[in-house]
Amino acid sequence: MRRPPHTRGPEDMSTKIAFIGLGIMGLPMAKNLVAAGHTVAGFNRSPEKSQELAQAGGTAASSVAEAVRDAEVIITMVPDSPDVESVMLGEDGVLAHAQPGATWIDHSTIRPDVAAEVAQKAREAGLKPLDAPVSGGEQGAIDGVLSIMVGGEQEEFDAVRDVLEGVGKTIVLVGPSGSGQTVKAANQLIVAGNIGLLAEAVLFLEAYGVDTDSALTVLGGGLAGSKVLDQKGQKMLDRAFEPGFRLNLHHKDMGIVTAAAREAGVVTPLASTVAQLIASTVQRGDGGLDHSGLLTVLEELSGGSSDPSAR
Repeated sequence: MRRPPHTRGPEDMSTKIAFIGLGIMGLPMAKNLVAAGHTVAGFNRSPEKSQELAQAGGTAASSVAEAVRDAEVIITMVPDSPDVESVMLGEDGVLAHAQPGATWIDHSTIRPDVAAEVAQKAREAGLKPLDAPVSGGEQGAIDGVLSIMVGGEQEEFDAVRDVLEGVGKTIVLVGPSGSGQTVKAANQLIVAGNIGLLAEAVLFLEAYGVDTDSALTVLGGGLAGSKVLDQKGQKMLDRAFEPGFRLNLHHKDMGIVTAAAREAGVVTPLASTVAQLIASTVQRGDGGLDHSGLLTVLEELSGGSSDPSAR
C-alpha cells in the first residue's frame, strides 16, 4: 500500500542532515525534515532559531563545523550569494569540515554563475553539489509543498530525492549545476510581474468602487487566476504586508534576473520596470514588507486616492 507523502516506514533509514540557515523558510523546512524521520542538526546565526528546531526534535548546533561534522546531507538556506560563499568556502565553513562524499543541497536563491563556481569547488573537495532553490513562500515551506528546481547530476539527485520530498512537492532536475538558479531567476521574474499587475488591478478596481473581494474571486476563476492572486490578493486588499517573502529579498532576486539577462543578451523590459518599482519600495525603507507591499509604491504614484474623480 502506498504511504502518504512525507512519511517513512520502518524499513526506511534516517538521513543525517545538517541544515544551515533557519530563517522564515529554513526553519519550517528543517522541522519538516525532522517530521519525515531524518536526523537534523541546525545552525543559525541567531541561536534561538536553532533552539526552536531542537524543541521540534532536531539538534541545535553551535557552529557550522558542529552541524556538518557527521552529516550525510548538508543543506544551506541563506539570503544571498556572498552568504553562500562564506558558509561554504570560509575558514570555518562547510568545505573545511564536511565529510567527503556528503551531498550539499543549496536551497538559497543566488546568482547562477556563483552557484556553478561554488559547486565546482565543492566537488573538488569531495562533495556532491545540487543547487536547489525553492518557490512557494513561507506557507509552502510550512506545508512541505515547495516547488524545487534542481541543478546537478542525475545520480546524485536521485540519491537524495527522499530528502527533497520532505520539503517539496514538485521536484524537477532542470540541468547541470547552476541550472536550478537560472530557473529560479525566471520564477522570480514571473512572480514579480504578477505581483505588480495584481497591485495595479487592485488599485484600478478600488478607484471605481467595485466590490473588490467579489472581483478577485471572479478574476481568480478565469485566465487571470494565479497563485499570486490567491495568496497575495487579500493581503493587498487588507493592506496587511507582514512578511512571507520580503521585498528586500525580491529586490536582490531581480538584480540577479536583470544581470543574467544582460549577460545573455536577452531583452527584458518588463523585468526592468518591475525591478525599478521594487527598488523604489526598498529604498524608501519598506524592504521588510512582504513583496505584495509593492502595492504601496504604486498607490503612492497614483496619488494615494481611490476616487477616479480626484485624478
